[in-house]
Amino acid sequence: MRGFLASSTATTIGVTCAAALVLPLTPSAAAATTSPAQSGARSAPTLVHPDALNAFPALDAPGVPDASGVPGGTESLPLVPLTPSTRDRALGPVAPEQGLTRDDVHHFSMVGVVWDDPDLELHGRVQVRTREAGTGAWSGWQDLQTHNDDGADPGAAERLSGHVRGATAPLWVGDSDGVDVRVRAEGERRTDEGARGTRAVAAAGPLPSGLRLELVDPGQEPAPRAALPPALHGISAGAPRVRPVTAESAESAASLAASAADADLAPLGATAIPALTRSATLREVRTLRLGEPAAAQRANPYIGPRPRIITRRGWGADESLREKGFVYTKKVKAAFVHHTASGNGYSCAQAPSVIRGIYRYHVRSMGWRDIGYNFLVDKCGNIYEGRAGGVAKPVLGAHTLGFNTDSMGIAVLGSFGSSKPPAAVLKAIARLTAWKLGLYGANPRGKTYLKSGGGNLYRKGKNVRLNVISGHRDGFATECPGRQLYRKLGTARSTAAHYQGR
Repeated sequence: MRGFLASSTATTIGVTCAAALVLPLTPSAAAATTSPAQSGARSAPTLVHPDALNAFPALDAPGVPDASGVPGGTESLPLVPLTPSTRDRALGPVAPEQGLTRDDVHHFSMVGVVWDDPDLELHGRVQVRTREAGTGAWSGWQDLQTHNDDGADPGAAERLSGHVRGATAPLWVGDSDGVDVRVRAEGERRTDEGARGTRAVAAAGPLPSGLRLELVDPGQEPAPRAALPPALHGISAGAPRVRPVTAESAESAASLAASAADADLAPLGATAIPALTRSATLREVRTLRLGEPAAAQRANPYIGPRPRIITRRGWGADESLREKGFVYTKKVKAAFVHHTASGNGYSCAQAPSVIRGIYRYHVRSMGWRDIGYNFLVDKCGNIYEGRAGGVAKPVLGAHTLGFNTDSMGIAVLGSFGSSKPPAAVLKAIARLTAWKLGLYGANPRGKTYLKSGGGNLYRKGKNVRLNVISGHRDGFATECPGRQLYRKLGTARSTAAHYQGR
């Protein structure tokens, strides 16, 4: 069996599932692979567990926080049709509207609205106001971004799982215990002639079916965790398996698998992968053969210093939520920068809670296999590991619909349509891309070609020339990553190239 650090040139060779280190699997059941010849797909992802296609976690039961036995939960409430007022009816045709008012819900810190069909857009306006748990004061009305344009590519196993839902972007609201939501359909303007004369009215279509309000409790900050079992420390890349984890082990198999995917970069159970100098990074890359093949590494001195990265264990990921396998693409040719559109009203100390909320929303509410982004950055410039599978590896994400293959997604926590991103955010993006893109020989100031998997901007199969560091809107018609962040990507490209020594 292969070790944890899979070469980007060998995705058609089976990659050992990290869970094989802790589960009593036989060699024949420990890995599975899909090759381009078998699937006819472009740069086919490598599946590292045989049931990766059908092990998606079930959505939380409606109206009941999940009972996984871990901190946090999701309360899912169906919206109901709202009766228009007499005044609204007197003004003419009334657009469909649904909503809900509840002051008896469990505590939550993040809200979103989901619906049944992931391919159906919500043409309308979604507004919420919430009651602060500590004071009982109600907030003003806030808009949810109705077009959540992240996601797995059309035709991908994750997209076809049967669990995926349409959704708004989630909004961080802080500790709350009451909620009021209104969803109103909107459409194209048209002219209506009647007894009251000619006027412009909204020709609103129906709202999507199955509208539900998702109230997400990310859980409290995890208590300090016990050390990993001594027998599991010091696992080498070549170790095929270790004895099964016992009931006394401090970590679940899924937690160990996620940590083991980075075992060559930090000790098992580490809450952060430490930063390295550029010279130490180059030595590490050549010793461990990260990213490119060895011959290409010798000819490629342009790799930025490894930044400090807070691991999934560090931000408190509940590994039992996600699908248990990892899926890899072939390499990393480009990085797409996003904002989460979840608002800027969080402190940097709350960033791990925000990430846990987004993770739970992506998996439990939207039906994805894991959080969609490969990395996240908070407004203080801290970098966090996103989708599980190893920070140095080409993990297949669900961040830029149509362009997830051979790319990575970096999401900045917040909304940057009108707010300028802090300098610390741009520095973090530059440091992360200088290192990760450098592992695969990519120039942050350069261009590359990616083949579209299908979307609203490029047809499926089209080779598209993109900046190596692109904004989400470059691959999909969306406002993401916000006008203010998008206009600063040139600075991030130049700084990243400087970190690489170009």
